[in-house]
Amino acid sequence: MKKILVIVVPSMVFVALLFSFASGEHSELSQQSQAEELRESLPDVYFPTSHKKRLVDSIQAYFDQALHQNQIVGASVAIVKCDSIIHLGGYGNRNSTKKDIVNEETIFRIGSLSKGFAGILAGICVEEGLLNWEDKVVNYIPNFQLGSKEQTESVTLSHVLSHSTGLPYHSFTNLVEDGVPIRKIVNQFKELVPVAKPGGIYSYQNAVFALSGTIVEQVTGKSFREVLQEKIFDPLHMSSASSSYETLVQSNNIAEPHQRVSHGWEPMKLNKKYYSNAIAAAGINASARDMGEWIKFLLGSNPEVMMPSSMQDVFTPKIQVGGRRQYYQKWSGYSSSFYGYGWRIHNFVDSQTNDPSTIVHHGGSVNNYRSEIAIFPEEDLGICVLFNSQNSLARTCIPDLHKIIQEIMKTTEEKDIKESMVLL
Repeated sequence: MKKILVIVVPSMVFVALLFSFASGEHSELSQQSQAEELRESLPDVYFPTSHKKRLVDSIQAYFDQALHQNQIVGASVAIVKCDSIIHLGGYGNRNSTKKDIVNEETIFRIGSLSKGFAGILAGICVEEGLLNWEDKVVNYIPNFQLGSKEQTESVTLSHVLSHSTGLPYHSFTNLVEDGVPIRKIVNQFKELVPVAKPGGIYSYQNAVFALSGTIVEQVTGKSFREVLQEKIFDPLHMSSASSSYETLVQSNNIAEPHQRVSHGWEPMKLNKKYYSNAIAAAGINASARDMGEWIKFLLGSNPEVMMPSSMQDVFTPKIQVGGRRQYYQKWSGYSSSFYGYGWRIHNFVDSQTNDPSTIVHHGGSVNNYRSEIAIFPEEDLGICVLFNSQNSLARTCIPDLHKIIQEIMKTTEEKDIKESMVLL
């Protein structure tokens, strides 16, 4: 009977978890008690072994084709359904000249996927009472200054994490990548002419976003790296995740970055960009296995790390993202985009059924690595793909893999409904 129920009743655990404590009905419970209650409510995932094999074969074929066409050097994938990792895999090579194989333990730089960690980490600090989303940046970083006193005192943590400070697009990203300390960069913000009032428009940043890490350091009395390890990596068992160049190069299973050349691909040197001054923006390293644990958490596992009501704040749209030129705006059924705290929130409408859906998403690019992560709340599904090259496949890998999964799940449902009808 359990098998039939899983099919007939759609899995909405992620959405339910996000709103389960919004009403305050369980305010008398301790956070630990709430976490235990939520963990016990997570369902088993119905994804038969036969269909896992089909998933493995389909994804292998997908990346084999990309490798055959020389689109990529290597890739690693994590797919999570509810509280279970249903697929981990590696494809291609860590180094194109050595022909060493990528697997689920291979470590990549994840670039701006790091922003999602920064948003969650700030949320944990808010949950612990160390921060408030509307706290003024200048209260934590006294030398933070914009063109006017009014503008300076209007910028909040919320604006920093949602790219809505009003500063020009990618202000001083060049200085971040040159390794200039973030506290020195802060002194130069006053030279910029804001393009809007705080909260007025979306304007993507790295230097300003990195200030969220500085604020976390101020309220915890620890380095951002230490807080990441203590609050996220360790409790989620992300055993190979890190946020330093030194830790990365010590690994014996690194996917090396590559650049395209006339005859194919050429390995590049690892660089130190973002590790010393902007970890929050793009300084995290991780394997597909690590990212699988991360996605499980984002789908509602480990509520003792962060309660779903707090995670709801991180995923709530704060500012609309305009334009139609971004790659994700070309995905089928795309309607609109917003930015939360370190995460993009995309709205879609099915062209056949007119059903709306949401994807929580981010892409990343650093040192010629490319990465993608997406959470599908209505399906309790998450996908992450890590590449060691810049490539066009990254633009479509999320909808491509999602379609593969949907087709397999649809086959599963149709087969089991028929079996259930026979039993009746």
